Amino acid sequence: MDEWFRPALDFITRVIEVGGIAIIVLGILGASVAVLWQVLRGRPGSEAFGLYRSNLGRAILLGLEFLVAADIINTVAIEPTLQSLLILGGIVLIRTFLSFSLEVEIEGRWPWERHKEETDVSSQRSA
Repeated sequence: MDEWFRPALDFITRVIEVGGIAIIVLGILGASVAVLWQVLRGRPGSEAFGLYRSNLGRAILLGLEFLVAADIINTVAIEPTLQSLLILGGIVLIRTFLSFSLEVEIEGRWPWERHKEETDVSSQRSA
């Protein structure tokens, strides 16, 4: 079983990494085309730029999720050493910081403030 298991996990990890990179690259291209289309259709530059940043941030977040998943598979299943575990911990910390930063950039608020705002809106509707 070990003869094929490790090469299979290596392959799966590489596929997930390539998927994450592809998501980021395609997200950049898609967001760029979308913002050009919006500007050509007459949308003000500031609105188009805000849309561009939101779309770009979402693509980066999704791509990072794939890259972290590949790192987790690599660390847990392929190379379970203390050094690789520490590296994974650092990557997850950096990714979490980036995720929070991008969330604030996209939404304009902290992720935990979304629930508070939804509760305020629903209570205003019922009043």
